[in-house]
Amino acid sequence: MTTSPFLQVPPTQWVASNDLAFALRDAHPVNPGHTLVVPRRLVPTWFEATPSEQAAILALLEEVKSGLDRYYAPEGYNIGINVGAAAGQTVFHLHVHLIPRHVGDVDDPRGGVRHVIPTRGHYPVGDASTVPGQA
Repeated sequence: MTTSPFLQVPPTQWVASNDLAFALRDAHPVNPGHTLVVPRRLVPTWFEATPSEQAAILALLEEVKSGLDRYYAPEGYNIGINVGAAAGQTVFHLHVHLIPRHVGDVDDPRGGVRHVIPTRGHYPVGDASTVPGQA
């Protein structure tokens, strides 16, 4: 891995940055304001990032969220990281998705990120057997 499309984006197009990471709007957003937070160093996944890079990414998530709250006023967020091709990663430079969510943007949001595997996102509401450690 020698290049990343994220590193081709000029800093003038970043929405936020710190010493170890930067944020930019997703080129193919699933909702308005969909933002990616990316380490400046070309590292493939969260698990190869240093603790300092991970902390810098988390700090930018907070900063970007504050701006999205003001501009889009979402009722919720999804935060996601795809790790490896089997999980859907297509750009092998770590990036964290911050996706603003609004009531009604999908018919039934229950299960959230569980829907990355179609048909497995829904589970019985109120069923104690779905809660680990409960009978």
